[in-house]
Amino acid sequence: MSDWTTDDIPDQAGRTAVVTGPTIGGLGHHTALELARRGARVVLAGRNPDKVAAAADAIERAVPDARLESLTLDLADLDSVRHAAAAAARFGPVHVLVNNAGVMGTPYRRTADGLELQMATNHFGPFLLTGLLLPQLAASGDGRVVAVSSPMHRVARSAPLGDPGRQEGRYWRWHVYGQTKLANLLFTGELERRLREAGLPVKALAAHPGFSGTHLAANGQYGRAQGGIASVLDGAIRAVAQSAAAGAWPTLMAATADLPGDSYCGPSHRREMSGPPTLVGRTRLARDRDAARRLWEISEKTTGITYP
Repeated sequence: MSDWTTDDIPDQAGRTAVVTGPTIGGLGHHTALELARRGARVVLAGRNPDKVAAAADAIERAVPDARLESLTLDLADLDSVRHAAAAAARFGPVHVLVNNAGVMGTPYRRTADGLELQMATNHFGPFLLTGLLLPQLAASGDGRVVAVSSPMHRVARSAPLGDPGRQEGRYWRWHVYGQTKLANLLFTGELERRLREAGLPVKALAAHPGFSGTHLAANGQYGRAQGGIASVLDGAIRAVAQSAAAGAWPTLMAATADLPGDSYCGPSHRREMSGPPTLVGRTRLARDRDAARRLWEISEKTTGITYP
């Protein structure tokens, strides 16, 4: 399917999609834009209401008849996730949940829940959000959950199966980031298995953007994308990466194409760094069912939710 383009997105009229992390210029923004362009009602879910409003304005300029909703959501705060999910009940059945929002390579920090920031934002928050929205996804009769992973899952030498409330040894930010992206794939595989066992009309899929020109790296390193060395890093990445719009294509393919559950979409060129999307592989560790089951159990205990 390496000839897939956004022209292949079917009509999305009558469907509702929740997209986390829709900040202008990022993968979530371009994902939301294309879904809105095809007629979906798109819920823009982000932690900063002003940035969500700016993203909505940008989408409406490109798609004047876009059907947009807003949702305040901080994935690093489990209470915020619970409040957001409760507020999302007003949207009724949800056809697609794109767990796009994330952080990358951040300095060591613990959240209010006592969790390491990258794991909290990239895995535990989306795990809880997915479980809380699952009844609405099932109610659609054709639900789909898309986790946005990364080629960086390959740098993880072990799954994150330790006590999430403790830091064992020295903190290596890029190893931890790789573990969070590995967690996305373990989560996808385990969710798909559980959905099939439960007989629910929902699929779990994953995607990665390759090497795309977003602000994620600069924000993770410096807490900003502009000013001083942050601008230098951001500009260097954009000079050699494919566009964020192109980076969103694998996510859009996973969200809309006729694919089996647990499919993983990524770019088809330059070792999955760029190019049209296709089905791609993952490491043996990312296919480890025992690790996936154990991570699921840890995630349930950490977030206080059991599903499906």
